[in-house]
Amino acid sequence: MTSQDWQEISKKAREKLYESIPSDWRIPEDKLPPAEQKDVTDFPAKSGLLTESELAITDSYATDIVKRIAAGEWKAEDVTRAFCKRAAIAHQVINCLTVIMFEEGIAHAKKLDEQFAKTGKTVGPLHGLPLSLKDNFNIKKYPSSVGFCSWALEPMKEESTIVSILRDLGAVAYVKTNVPTAMMIAESVNNCYGRTVNSQNRNLTSGGSSGGESALIAMRGSPLGVGTDIGGSLRIPAACTGIYTLRPSYGRFPHFDARSGLAGQESIGSVHGPMARSVADLRLFTDNVANAGPWFRDPKCIPMPWRQAELKSKPKIGVLWDNGMITPTPPVKRALKTVVDKLRAKGYDIVDWPADGHTEAMELMGKFFTADGGKSVRKILEPVGEPFRPEMKSYETANDLGVYDLWQLQKQRTALQKKYLDRWAACEGLDAILGPTTPYAAPKSGDFKSVSYTGVFNILDYSATSFPTGLYGNKDQDTYPSDFKAFGELDETTKQDYDANEIHGIPISLQLTARRLEDEKIMGLTARVCKDIA
Repeated sequence: MTSQDWQEISKKAREKLYESIPSDWRIPEDKLPPAEQKDVTDFPAKSGLLTESELAITDSYATDIVKRIAAGEWKAEDVTRAFCKRAAIAHQVINCLTVIMFEEGIAHAKKLDEQFAKTGKTVGPLHGLPLSLKDNFNIKKYPSSVGFCSWALEPMKEESTIVSILRDLGAVAYVKTNVPTAMMIAESVNNCYGRTVNSQNRNLTSGGSSGGESALIAMRGSPLGVGTDIGGSLRIPAACTGIYTLRPSYGRFPHFDARSGLAGQESIGSVHGPMARSVADLRLFTDNVANAGPWFRDPKCIPMPWRQAELKSKPKIGVLWDNGMITPTPPVKRALKTVVDKLRAKGYDIVDWPADGHTEAMELMGKFFTADGGKSVRKILEPVGEPFRPEMKSYETANDLGVYDLWQLQKQRTALQKKYLDRWAACEGLDAILGPTTPYAAPKSGDFKSVSYTGVFNILDYSATSFPTGLYGNKDQDTYPSDFKAFGELDETTKQDYDANEIHGIPISLQLTARRLEDEKIMGLTARVCKDIA
């Protein structure tokens, strides 16, 4: 194969994707928002393609949609068609999709309607709910490129366990969404499908690696989506677009047969979780998937149904003001202080939480991801001559550690987990840690340089959420102080990259973290916090 093969594949993959959009849903070039228009969130409503009914459907929450379908008020076919149409519109302005399955999705929804008409009963709790999937979840006959050109035209022969479970619960699959190469970049950009951007400001990133999901959901082209997280890949894109997500502990949801660019890397477990516009919508996924007995289908799933979490009347929250590596940019710093003040006024027990061990955790993460000398990624790129993206320089230049050195790193990781667990226990009654999800509200495309606020909790395998605070970037308020002192070169670069004008009006999110396998607790606490700061 020649070095041009990857480019030919990219061209074919993009053409195939565009041709999958029905011709009457394709928007003429002169009708698209001009390139200089940053905010395109209102474009679906202005496009003229959506009826008033379809706008009402796609503006609805997932919990409301399943209730209205179950009550016979809406048909699954109409709901699915509405989201297919809105997803098609979204893709044409923010480039968020990799696979379109509109025909199959609508046909599936139609069958659900027919069954409902005969029996008067729903198939399951997600009956008729359109559900978007990150690109790495396999569906028969469709590719799972994971951002690689060599995989972009290769149809999968098997379906991922989570996809089958969601179908059994009544959900309708209709799109798969864009990711970065190997899902190992904090922005959703790859050589095959290009870059997904943020609908609230197309100069900004929608984050990664689940950035196609976050961008689509924020633009209401999906009511509920599934992403993955190995270093922040759920929480980072959720924060960049102002939606909600849960990073569960490893083993809570079936994940072993999702496709990966680092297959066999188990020093840090990859997990998947829901992304949506409310905590209630996240719960629609977690409660039902966890209670579907996924441990009978996934050998690595823990046999643990969704439990009822009891919260204290006055939760004790540790506040991570910074991690000693990257200072939160001004909007994030302001949001954290504002939220802490509100929680303290509500009677929460607030304590400071030092970043002990966070630098060590991030050093370990970098070594784990490149422990094979970049061989896993290189072997997927080479057959079609695809080059490493510049964001993956560390994979291109890495040396193979060897088994002994890897084992020593895993030993160090476990020792760090023990130290952190002991420190948590010593802070008697601590319920959760509140801090930044990322240093940014949402950086410009190409400027995301640190996953240190999320990655530490992947090393620890702690349950974590990212949630919007209800606060937004303000160009007049959110400026660096004149006496700012950077922690180091990367922190100084973060300051230089920061543009207060670009983040004006962008939602600001924070992260809430509980201990390992406390998924129910952190979800309940997130709902409580959001209510108390509203």
